[in-house]
Amino acid sequence: MTELGPGWPPAPLRTERLVLRASEAQDRAAFIELFASPEVGTYVGGARPRDELERAIPEVPGRRFGLFVIDLDGAMVGMVTLDRRGPERPGHVRPEADEAELGYMLLPEVWGCGYAAEACAAVLGWFADAHPGEPVVISTRTANERAMALAAKLGFTEAGRFEDYGAEQWFGVRAPGTPSG
Repeated sequence: MTELGPGWPPAPLRTERLVLRASEAQDRAAFIELFASPEVGTYVGGARPRDELERAIPEVPGRRFGLFVIDLDGAMVGMVTLDRRGPERPGHVRPEADEAELGYMLLPEVWGCGYAAEACAAVLGWFADAHPGEPVVISTRTANERAMALAAKLGFTEAGRFEDYGAEQWFGVRAPGTPSG
């Protein structure tokens, strides 16, 4: 996977209610909670066993290019990711593939508060400044109506549908210069 570029991690991004930052050791419990949650796992391949996560997640989890912790009042409540979509995956908007792909996960107790939209808009703004002229893509199960609504709110438009992970996927693109949210 290609890195998103030098200068990682960036300075924390601040929104009206959130801080988007690199992960820290204090976030480990929230990472475990996020990946063990049956509600979170509904559209991302299922929850993982907590004991497996306790063994597998490092002391400082999520230390990698493109991963922003969503911090609300000093505590992790989710994450936003920007990863390169590899050419082996279905769905692309460039012949060479390798587009930046937006992803996000939040703990169920903060769903419906607008944090996903706020955090994703901030990360998309950062990316547009750091990588001018580059499109961003998103993929979600068509059954995930909330994720599809958020994608539309963030300025993504449908570029196709395909089967992946045993379900129909909606694939969207956000053209460079699209305003966020």
